[in-house]
Amino acid sequence: MENDGHRAAWKTLLAFAIIYFVWGSTFLAIRVGVREVPPLILAAMRFLVAGIVLYGWMIARGERSPSRREWWSASLLGFVIFVLDYGLLFWKEQRVPSGIAAVMLATIPVFMALSEIIFLRTQTLTVRLMLALLIGMGGVAVLMSRSLNLGGAPIDKLGAAALIFASISWSIASAFTRKLPLPSSKVMSSGAQMLAGGIFLTLTAGALGEFRNFHPWSVSRAVWLSLLYLIVAGSLVGFTAYVWLIHHESPTKVGTYAYVNPIVAVLVGYYLGGEALSMRTILGTVFVLISVVVITTTRAKKRVETVTVEIRRRRETVM
Repeated sequence: MENDGHRAAWKTLLAFAIIYFVWGSTFLAIRVGVREVPPLILAAMRFLVAGIVLYGWMIARGERSPSRREWWSASLLGFVIFVLDYGLLFWKEQRVPSGIAAVMLATIPVFMALSEIIFLRTQTLTVRLMLALLIGMGGVAVLMSRSLNLGGAPIDKLGAAALIFASISWSIASAFTRKLPLPSSKVMSSGAQMLAGGIFLTLTAGALGEFRNFHPWSVSRAVWLSLLYLIVAGSLVGFTAYVWLIHHESPTKVGTYAYVNPIVAVLVGYYLGGEALSMRTILGTVFVLISVVVITTTRAKKRVETVTVEIRRRRETVM
């Protein structure tokens, strides 16, 4: 019994290490990839392969394929999440440091709370929640401000706008996913959405002319390895660890990766990617994380177990 408990403890630590550090490091892997591969093509390759693997794995295990209505829902979510959210992330990481991009996307719970207040009306605007929202927006303002003498270059306005729009798109998709018919299997649902999203990304890349400037034979080994890391470690291994944890630990504890990933991304970008770590970055990150912690702990326990977890499950296979 003691050995079984010891093994379980090591599995838990390993799973948490994966969702903390692997998912946090995927932002730098994206930045490495988009240096040589057009961003939407890189995103399309990642999510097409991961989607095919997950979908094929579930079919091979005897899982029912999504119905026509479920495919429509998966396609809608796939477009919003993978084209509008991740497409913009990959695109802007050509110019925005990976750590800053991770911090900007950490504002998703902020916009999720706003969508609950405005669209779903499942949340009320309390003083505590209003202060949390203001702190989160303050963090974004710090990262963008050109007047504050905090060191480091501020994020460009177009990059900030794109990443904020990406966060809003994700939060709206997460809010409305509970109203759409989707497969009961989370793995099948994620695989279908990634597959549809990968197809939409491919079509969008073609429409924008990215394939005209893409020459696979000129891509370096480092970039192909970054893509492999995104697919295998970021999506498939990370997803496996997440699913295992969600069945062995409380969703609230598992959801702590949302606080850790931006910190890991900033540190990985600094130590491995040569990105600047200025007072601007530190202060903006602290503000955003305080906002996220307050927002996610303000909700009642039942809501944390349902609404907030929906955001986490939506990100589980794509980090």
